[in-house]
Amino acid sequence: MEMQVNFPGGKRVNSIYKGFTVETDQPPSEGGDGSAPEPYDLFLSSMGTCAGVYIVYFCESRNIPTEGISMTLRFERNESSHLVEKIAMDIRLPTGFPEKYRKAVIRAAAMCTVKRTLAQPPEIEITATGVNA
Repeated sequence: MEMQVNFPGGKRVNSIYKGFTVETDQPPSEGGDGSAPEPYDLFLSSMGTCAGVYIVYFCESRNIPTEGISMTLRFERNESSHLVEKIAMDIRLPTGFPEKYRKAVIRAAAMCTVKRTLAQPPEIEITATGVNA
């Protein structure tokens, strides 16, 4: 698997993966134009959308409609490191959602691949090539 990253100008950095281009930028307060989400915002968004997909799969396999289901993520950051220390996901189930599946839908959301990757983080290796010494 491979992803390309390019630098189209300013503080914008884009990734190209599986035929899709994901654009990022920094806010004006950081010297960017604010034309796209910040990379860290996309990381946080990936948590919610990944858990959401598992909720969709869970509901589809039981013929439970997803209309009216929503989720809110709350983030607690460490003031000194600026890193998120806690992510709380609140799945809001609509009236009529089968009570017997309440705990199971929580377990389904917890199967999110992004969440599981954070629990067992990969080794990250960074190199630079093509640089004349």
